[in-house]
Amino acid sequence: MATVSPSVARAASRLRGTIGQLHRRLRQVDHAGVLTPSQTAVLSELYRNGPASQAQLAQVQQVRQQSMASNVTALEQLGHLQRTADPHDGRRSLISLTEHGRQTMSGLRRTRDEWLAAALANQFTPAERQTLVTALPLLERLAAVRATEAAATAAPQAAAGASPAEPADPPAASPLPR
Repeated sequence: MATVSPSVARAASRLRGTIGQLHRRLRQVDHAGVLTPSQTAVLSELYRNGPASQAQLAQVQQVRQQSMASNVTALEQLGHLQRTADPHDGRRSLISLTEHGRQTMSGLRRTRDEWLAAALANQFTPAERQTLVTALPLLERLAAVRATEAAATAAPQAAAGASPAEPADPPAASPLPR
């Protein structure tokens, strides 16, 4: 891991904590505990990227295949998933959302979006909302960085003596309302 300045390390820690807190808050509005976070992650992956094998799902979710098998079986029993033969490899099956699974994910996304929109409308000024919108491309770029890329691109910068301008630490933000 490349050496980073203390202010970058503090910013990274605050960002991680804040994103984690927001993620937990969004999970609290999920279907009142009907689905586990792991099951919701499987449905979300299939909703975004389409059918996948159980091995592919396990790899993307970074879990053992046995754990993924449990999630897939439970979601299948709830009517969210279906298995079909892989047209390219008859030895494996592809897992996809059923209509019920698509409706569940659509409702889940709508519920999360509604909560987030209400929080933005009621807790933030128009200028604050614009600041968040302006930061979205940076957050999207950060979300696209893979773990191996972060270390690989930071090392050449450190070796070259690059010292990007560092902003002053922002004031501590108040926590989200509970």
